[in-house]
Amino acid sequence: MQVLITDSSLAPSRTLHFTGWQLGAALVALTAVLLLVASAVYHFVFLTAAREGWPVVSQIVKLVVRDETAQRDRFLRQNLDAMAQKVGEMQAKLLKLEAMGERVSGLAGVKPEEFKPLLKPGASASAPAASAKGGQGGPFVPGLGAFEREALNGLNLHVGGLDERTDQTTDLVTLIESRLLEGRLAQLMVPSSAPVNGPVGSGFGFRSDPFSGRAALHTGLDFPADTGTPILAAAGGMVVTTEPHAAYGNLVEIDHGNGLLTRYAHTSRVMVKTGDLVKRGQVVAQVGNSGRSTGPHLHFEVLVEGVPQNPARFLAGQASAKALAAERGSR
Repeated sequence: MQVLITDSSLAPSRTLHFTGWQLGAALVALTAVLLLVASAVYHFVFLTAAREGWPVVSQIVKLVVRDETAQRDRFLRQNLDAMAQKVGEMQAKLLKLEAMGERVSGLAGVKPEEFKPLLKPGASASAPAASAKGGQGGPFVPGLGAFEREALNGLNLHVGGLDERTDQTTDLVTLIESRLLEGRLAQLMVPSSAPVNGPVGSGFGFRSDPFSGRAALHTGLDFPADTGTPILAAAGGMVVTTEPHAAYGNLVEIDHGNGLLTRYAHTSRVMVKTGDLVKRGQVVAQVGNSGRSTGPHLHFEVLVEGVPQNPARFLAGQASAKALAAERGSR
């Protein structure tokens, strides 16, 4: 681009040459200058007019500010309404969850006094700020009316209450889960599974001793079975004995905790060793005829604090019913 500059005098004309980049830079510079001028005019004219109350300019500024304030208030109210609706939905869901937690806690054996916290009265969140002593401060939020302040305070209180109740419900669910797990573990450690799949031959109680013929206490249940039949752990626990015994023959003892111990006697082969942790239904030995025995069978005992108990009271299902019937027949 060329610009020709002439003079009415006899001076020669001058020609200025501009490239595209130079023209672009000039336009950018001109735009920046205009923006600076506009900012200066707004700052020194409109703001000064608004503060000092100039007749015309101040009215224009007030109209603009009033319109912006109204738009902001509408936007704020819409957002507050949406937030309040969301908080209400969360509160309804939390109420359902709390009711469900109380019902499940009863099933889990959790007592109400264990999860209902004692709420201590504290300082009111809505106490007037004028009652506070000492220094005060904080950012100034212009245009926030009484309605918006009250709505925000109410939402803050509701959200704080929901957060506290959520923590309490979480603690309740954790306690219920712990109790249910304790119950599940207790069930796993109680010898309630039959060690051999088969009928019960001789029950718990006094009977005629097969060797001497005299009346003697039979301290367990006998399960007749073929040699080599798998013997299953009646519950989970730790193996404490895998030694031959004069009367019991090849003996396996499993400690289930809480003073519970089971014995598996007259085995032909032991499949575990002392110190092993076994689970319910795991093969621990095989049926045999070792020790003081007249034929292949499993002699099964349950001891509580070292005192023999009737295993039929622990075993579940058909094996338990048959053992009870055998016990009545032996008396």
